Amino acid sequence: MTIYAATSNAGKLREMLLACSEVGVTGVDIGPLPGLRDLLAPPEGGTTFEENARLKAIYYSQYSDQAVLSEDSGLEVEALVGAPGVFSARYAGESTTDSENNARLLAELKGISDRRARFVSVIALARQGRVLKVARGTVEGQILDAPRGNEGFGYDPLFFYPGFGCAFGEVPADRKFQVSHRGNALRLLFRNLDLAT
Repeated sequence: MTIYAATSNAGKLREMLLACSEVGVTGVDIGPLPGLRDLLAPPEGGTTFEENARLKAIYYSQYSDQAVLSEDSGLEVEALVGAPGVFSARYAGESTTDSENNARLLAELKGISDRRARFVSVIALARQGRVLKVARGTVEGQILDAPRGNEGFGYDPLFFYPGFGCAFGEVPADRKFQVSHRGNALRLLFRNLDLAT
C-alpha cells in the first residue's frame, strides 16, 4: 500500500517509515504527494491542531487516489494559556525565522517562573476527502531561559526535556524521535491501522 504525505521533508518521511517499522506495519510505502510543490497550500484557519491537520489532509487527499497524511504541530506554554499554539511557526509574525519566534517567546515569559510547556503533533490520514484516522502525540517539558544546542529546529533549543536532562536542541534527531510529539503521534497513527480502508 502507498501512503502519500503532504510534505517533501526527507527527515519527516524517514520518521514516518521508522514509526511503521516500530509498530510492525509492513508493506507500506510512504512518499511525498506527487505534484505537491505545484499545489497551493490551504489556509490554516483552524483554532486547534486537529482542525488544521484534518483540513490539510482532506484538501491534499483530493489530489490522489491513495491515502494522504498531513500534520499540524506546535508548542503550547501553560503560562501563556496555550500560546503560541497553532501560531507556533508564525508567532513573531508572518515569514519569521525560528530565532525571531524564540525571541518573542522568551520576551513573553520574562519574569514568569512557571515554564511548563508541551509540544503537540496531530496527524490526520484521509482518502479522497474523507478522514480515516487522526492521532495526537505530545511531549512534556519546560522552556529554558536561553537556547541550548544546534540540533533540531523551531523551539527545540528552548525546550528542556527532563527525561534527557537537556534541551531537544542538544540531542540528535533519532534520539529525539523516540520521545517526541511527532514520534508519538506517528506510532499511534500506524498502530492498528486498517490498511483496507
